Amino acid sequence: MNILYVTSEAVPFCKTGGLADVSGSLPPSLAKNGDRVSVILPLYKTVKEKWQSELRFEKYIYVRLAWRRIYCGLFSVEREGVTWYFVDNEQYFLRDGLYGHYDDGERFGFFSRAVTELLKELPDKPDVVHCNDWQSALVPVYLRDEAVRDDFYKGIRTVITVHNIEYQGRFGRGTLEDLFGLNRGWYDDGTIAFDGDVNLLKAAIMTADAVTAVSPTYADELKYPYFAHGLDGVMRRNAGKLHGVLNGIDMARYDPRQDKNLACRYSEKSLCEKGKNKHALQTKMGLAEKSDTPILAMVSRLVAHKGLDLVCAMLERFMEKDVQFVVLGKGDAGYEDFFRRAQQRYPGRVSVYLGYSEELAMQIYGGSDLFLMPSKSEPCGLSQMIAMRYGTVPIVRETGGLKDTVRAYEACSGVGNGFSFANYNAGDMCHVICEAIDLYHNDKKAYRLLQTRGMTGDFSWTRSAQAYHDIYQSICSK
Repeated sequence: MNILYVTSEAVPFCKTGGLADVSGSLPPSLAKNGDRVSVILPLYKTVKEKWQSELRFEKYIYVRLAWRRIYCGLFSVEREGVTWYFVDNEQYFLRDGLYGHYDDGERFGFFSRAVTELLKELPDKPDVVHCNDWQSALVPVYLRDEAVRDDFYKGIRTVITVHNIEYQGRFGRGTLEDLFGLNRGWYDDGTIAFDGDVNLLKAAIMTADAVTAVSPTYADELKYPYFAHGLDGVMRRNAGKLHGVLNGIDMARYDPRQDKNLACRYSEKSLCEKGKNKHALQTKMGLAEKSDTPILAMVSRLVAHKGLDLVCAMLERFMEKDVQFVVLGKGDAGYEDFFRRAQQRYPGRVSVYLGYSEELAMQIYGGSDLFLMPSKSEPCGLSQMIAMRYGTVPIVRETGGLKDTVRAYEACSGVGNGFSFANYNAGDMCHVICEAIDLYHNDKKAYRLLQTRGMTGDFSWTRSAQAYHDIYQSICSK
């Protein structure tokens, strides 16, 4: 089977979030199953600067986008059994930052149109085009539109993966024809229309042959207003083609036995060595060097849906326990100010880094004892899986992929690999944090068992890649 994976970011080339991790790991895993896999993404400034010497120029074409004819170059590189293609247009992509520009609609409208027209220029016609989030959501629409006039596009199946439904690609009604080059019939029949706007993600959900969400629980949650940001009715109408496939992580990249960011490497068989990373983290972050005091950590964007209002409400309560608290992240000014004040109030016990550092993030995973993710919503979440991989016991709210990956510890039976709470409630969160701290202090054997279960869990992409392969086969057989 020939798969073309369409994404707006992918490690190791460019990254702003979890989409890049998925896009960098899933295609090589699919290729290991024997499928022919290619990935296509924009040639951003950061990609060109870091990878130019390895990129091979393939060809150029002129892309039709409404009334425009726009230059489009195509470059490639072979890596991990996958061909990685890059769409070049300096006007749109030779900029600082991947997103957040005034013309993002036009930029990714061009990208989707370029992908559609470049299909004819690739060595082999794909059986499946797998798109991700709103930035490539026009591809299924363009393919349906072209198939009416061009037999080449008939038979190409499409998949859209919803990584976070909060971001939908909504633009004014006037963009349909003038910007995206689509006939008004797509709006009039309701395919792309949403509350008076053009909604690209909705259009992809309506037109794709399969819709996937990044965890089974998230797929169910998307049918309800609380989680779906207005698209719950659309998700329910398309429930027959909706699948929940849990993301994985790169088990080689996130491996405490090989991670060069750590002060000391270790495995589940040498967990005593993890203590050296704890000591190094305490020293680096200005915490009191107490080996018997657990470090509770958060590595997160500091935004509301990450559950930070619960943390703000209960910080004083759980800091009454013998615990240290480390926060790495950036985001809303109000939360940043709160954590600055907390660091001043609890010197040597609370340490905050307002920014992002991949090196420090890995040192926090390796040196902490407990990892907090009290998210209001979390489509999948990778941090809890990385934390478990590093022997850091997660504390999560039961939502999305957090519910699918973390099984609550039960003292009576000893089962579980972490701690969880169901209701979005500050008191419930504080209760399980205190429960985890008490287990660390009072039952080292049970705590060590939770660490070992996390470190030996299978969070690889193997199972997920097979699930996607089955979806591809299903839609191609129709």
